[in-house]
Amino acid sequence: MSMHFRDLTERAMVDGTISAEEILGLRREAWSDGAMDLEKAEALFAANDRLKEVTPEWTDFFVETLTEFIVNGGDPHGYVDDAKADWLATHIDRDGRLESMAELELVVRIMEKAVSVPAEMKTYALEQVEQAVLDGTGATRIGSGLLPGCITAAECDLLRRMIFASGGDRPAGVSKAEAEMLFRIKNASLEGDNAPEWELLFVQGTANFLLGFSGNEPLSHQRAVALETFMNGPGAGVGGFLANMGRANVMTGFGSLLSLGGPSHGGTEDRDVDLEVEDALAITDEESSWLHCQLEADDQLDPYEKALLAFIAEETGEDFKP
Repeated sequence: MSMHFRDLTERAMVDGTISAEEILGLRREAWSDGAMDLEKAEALFAANDRLKEVTPEWTDFFVETLTEFIVNGGDPHGYVDDAKADWLATHIDRDGRLESMAELELVVRIMEKAVSVPAEMKTYALEQVEQAVLDGTGATRIGSGLLPGCITAAECDLLRRMIFASGGDRPAGVSKAEAEMLFRIKNASLEGDNAPEWELLFVQGTANFLLGFSGNEPLSHQRAVALETFMNGPGAGVGGFLANMGRANVMTGFGSLLSLGGPSHGGTEDRDVDLEVEDALAITDEESSWLHCQLEADDQLDPYEKALLAFIAEETGEDFKP
C-alpha cells in the first residue's frame, strides 16, 4: 500500500473527517497499480469506522471500491465465496447488526453486482432491514427518529434491490424465504405509517414467488472455478478449446467440450420455455397451502393481503379462496 494512501486514510482516523479532495486522492491511489489489494481494503474499513461524518462522496467511493475488490478481486470474477463473505462479516458485523448505511449499501451493491453470493450474506442483509422495522433501530434508522412497526421508502428500496438482485436466493426472482420475510414485515407494520411503496413491493414480491418464472440459474461457484481452470490451463485454454470445437459434433455444442451439458452439470436439455412460463403462472398445491398458512395467521384479511389476492386473480384469471 502506498504511503500516500496510508497517510490519507490515517488522517481520517485522527480527526474523523475527510474532504472531497482527499477522497479524490484516495480514488486515484486505490487503483494506481491497476488493482485494489487487501491492505488498502483494510485501511478503508478502518477509516470508515473513525469517520464522524459520512458524506455522499465517501459512501460512493467506499462502496464502489470495496464492491469491485470483493466481487472481482479474485477468480472466477463475479463470485463471492465463503472466505470473502467471512472477511466482509468481520469488518461490518457488530453483534449481528450493521452500524452505518455505507456498510449496508456495500452489502446490497455486492449482491446486485455478483453472479452469486453465499446464502448467509443474503440472509444477513435482509435481516438488517427486517430488524429495523421490528424494533426501530439499525443502519436504516440512524438519526431518523422513526418508531418501530413502520417501513420507510428507503427500506422498501433496499428490500426490492436485495430480493431481485442477481446474487439473491432466486436471481431476478423471489424465494420462499424472502416471501415469508415480506409477510413478517407486513404483519409487524400493519398499523404503521408506511411508505406508499410498501404495498406494491409486498404484492409484487409475494406474487413473484407464487407466479414468477426465473429461467436459467447461473453456474455454481464450483462449476465457475472448473471452467476458469479449464480456460487458463496449459494446452487447453482458448486455443485448445477452439481446436476441440473443430472436431466436436455440432449438435452437442459447447456442453460436450466443457462437460457442462446435462442436468447433472448445470446445463439444460431441450426446453419448452413457453410451457415453463405457463406452469409458473399456475399456483401449485404446495404454493396454495403455503399461501393459506400465511393468510390464516390472523383472523381476517388485511388490505395488503386483499391487494395480493386481487393481483393473483388478475394474473391467473382465477379467484384464490383463502
